[in-house]
Amino acid sequence: MEKILVTGATGYIGGRLIPPLLESGYRLRLLVRDPQRLQDRPWQDRVDIVRGDVLEPHTLPPAMKGIDAAYYLIHSMSSSGDFHQRDLRAAANFSRAAQQAGVQRVIYLGGLGDPESDLSDHLASRQETGRELASHGVSVTEFRAAIIVGSGSISFEMIRYLTERLPVMICPRWVYTRVQPIAVDDVIEYLSSALEIPESAGRVIEIGGQDVLTYAEMMQTYAEIRDLKRLLVPVPVLSPGLSSHWVHWMTPVSASITRPLIEGLKNEVIVRDDLAEELFPAVQPISYRSAVEKALDNLSADQVETRWSDALSSSQGDRQPVQLENREGMIIERRELSVTASPPAVYGVFSCLGGERGWLYFDWAWRLRGVIDRLLGGSGLRRGRRDPEHLRCGDAVDFWRVEEVKPGRSLRLRAEMKLPGRAWLEFQVKPRADGASQLSQTAFFAPKGLAGFLYWYILYPVHGLIFSGLIRRIKDQAESIPKGEDRP
Repeated sequence: MEKILVTGATGYIGGRLIPPLLESGYRLRLLVRDPQRLQDRPWQDRVDIVRGDVLEPHTLPPAMKGIDAAYYLIHSMSSSGDFHQRDLRAAANFSRAAQQAGVQRVIYLGGLGDPESDLSDHLASRQETGRELASHGVSVTEFRAAIIVGSGSISFEMIRYLTERLPVMICPRWVYTRVQPIAVDDVIEYLSSALEIPESAGRVIEIGGQDVLTYAEMMQTYAEIRDLKRLLVPVPVLSPGLSSHWVHWMTPVSASITRPLIEGLKNEVIVRDDLAEELFPAVQPISYRSAVEKALDNLSADQVETRWSDALSSSQGDRQPVQLENREGMIIERRELSVTASPPAVYGVFSCLGGERGWLYFDWAWRLRGVIDRLLGGSGLRRGRRDPEHLRCGDAVDFWRVEEVKPGRSLRLRAEMKLPGRAWLEFQVKPRADGASQLSQTAFFAPKGLAGFLYWYILYPVHGLIFSGLIRRIKDQAESIPKGEDRP
């Protein structure tokens, strides 16, 4: 059984590559700067985790010991002037350590683009990094890809947010550059299959999906899938700097990251040979439309849990931190409180919400929302709940549906009221080392179009007031339950 080293395990591609490699029977070692970031991954007890940094050569030999092949999935994404030299230095350190440890091959994911053309600094750096990896005596398989389509991919999320938020888009010239996007699952299949294809060693392999499209066509296709009407208005000039700030304000991606990406959009990035098809006939890349539909399916009910298992802080004391973020198309608002009651008592309170007992805080506002929902053709609050104390998956709770229930631990509700998007409300309770409990309450909203974003941000002050009061009331009721009991 081969032993494989994976770098970039906390990143977008590396994190997705690990499960299929484990399923194939490989023994994995992960090189990470901060092992704490992997502590809640479902596979973390099946891998060997080593702390190290490719910019610190002395940390690499322990990670390389006994390794047969290594994945290099590291690159800088920044508009700072030194990212290129930093990438080359990191690749040189890694390649030398691999050669000294007797690693047979390195597999690297770089950027697609004609090396004979005037590539952007970012794309040129990706390709020079591949050459640096191969310059120290280790055989390198270098895959080159353009936009990777998957929920959470930076390039795809830029397209997603711009299309969702802007009914009319002012389009600079780069919107009409041709590109060959590829689904993230196809990228993972190429990367994992390379270990079984010895002929791929020492080769540069260009990979792409079925379609060659302009960015404008990609946005229009996304809009069609989401049933959104979008108008694209071309303009003759719009500098990368202005474009990056425009994207900065319209998406969750910062200008420092979008600038190198946008500068690269001037380059046509399409597959120029059929080597991938020759070496990997079993990999059949899907179309762009199918890739987008698959990415959007990650927001569906049965996919939510695998993305929402982030570690929650357990050292917040009695403070009530509020965390608001955009991630993978979701607006996520999380609140946490330390509760002196036991986890069963805390669970007993939030599992009894709704129905005759109401919602503990501003119950009149919940009733008003139910009336509005009825006027819009929804179910309102009339459904109540099947049982005042016990829930099972699929139960109705007013205008929510129980999507998942783990007795004593967590409850997830999916909204069935009329909304410009999809929403969930999740409660979790965990024991703390000091004997108290950690209660978290998380609202998730996947907005549809501009109306969805306006709905969230216009009502955010009201929602903030209601949800902050709700978690405090849950805490108060749980702490008032006599010791040994688990129901209010």
